[in-house]
Amino acid sequence: MGWKRFAYDFFVIQIGFLLFGLSIDMMVQADLGLGPWDVLHMALTHHFPISLGEASIGVAFIVVVVDVILGEPLGWGTILNMIFIGVWIDALRPFVPTVPSIFWAQVAYLLLGTLVMGFGTAIYVGVDAGAGPRDSLMLALSRIGKTSLRWSRTLLESTTAVIGWLLGGPLWVGTILFAVTIGPAVQFAFRTLKVKSSGYIRDSRNLGVHDYIAETAPLP
Repeated sequence: MGWKRFAYDFFVIQIGFLLFGLSIDMMVQADLGLGPWDVLHMALTHHFPISLGEASIGVAFIVVVVDVILGEPLGWGTILNMIFIGVWIDALRPFVPTVPSIFWAQVAYLLLGTLVMGFGTAIYVGVDAGAGPRDSLMLALSRIGKTSLRWSRTLLESTTAVIGWLLGGPLWVGTILFAVTIGPAVQFAFRTLKVKSSGYIRDSRNLGVHDYIAETAPLP
């Protein structure tokens, strides 16, 4: 890969990370619960003097170390994912509008945030720079346990959400809505942006952010 190509991919992947950060901040403002990993991240902010973005970076760093120990290959996008999603969460949080405490308005805001994450996912996967830290862990568990990606993801995210909830994280109806809608959101973003996903479906070890594409939201 030449430097010009890398610079272009770096710029594009930052757009994906920005959208990830924005989507998480929107779901925080919706105040209906967060995705499994963010339930844990938010819980950690209640016990340590850190921001949500810093919690995301810290957890991702630990996960990357585990990935390396388990022999899961990492890409340059894996490292950037570890750092920049948390950076964008904190950078954008002061600028994300609040939403009225009206249930249906909160649901709409959360669903909009989920859609934004779908586009962030499509952009990140389109760069093809390696799986994110948490997805690399999912892939390692699938390989070691000889289970499907679906079961590995379910086990990993369920365990993460429960631990986060026990630590005081926001596990509520929004967590369920996110789990149900992120697959269609990613699928819609892939179609809209015309991202090629066949390589990810054929080779799970090159899977990008989230396995919803191959397992729960297959593209035609």
